Amino acid sequence: MKKVIAAVALSLLSASMVHAADVITFKAGNGTTITFPHKAHQQALKNCKVCHEKGPGKIEGFGKEWAHKNCKGCHADKGAGPTKCGECHKK
Repeated sequence: MKKVIAAVALSLLSASMVHAADVITFKAGNGTTITFPHKAHQQALKNCKVCHEKGPGKIEGFGKEWAHKNCKGCHADKGAGPTKCGECHKK
């Protein structure tokens, strides 16, 4: 019975780790904070590979240049989401 309980607990823990936080915050080099609504993007895009080229997990090459090109570019293309500095970078 202990093995079954341990297996169930491990399965639940593993499953919960697959999903990222609902909201992720980043500290920018200019002293501002960027709040990223991850869950809202998951629901809107429905395909992790739009941002995560290799599937769920850390984004390879993520940083200022990547975010300005990909995030800001996607928002401009879709006509939705922030595109101006102060809309992402909050003091």
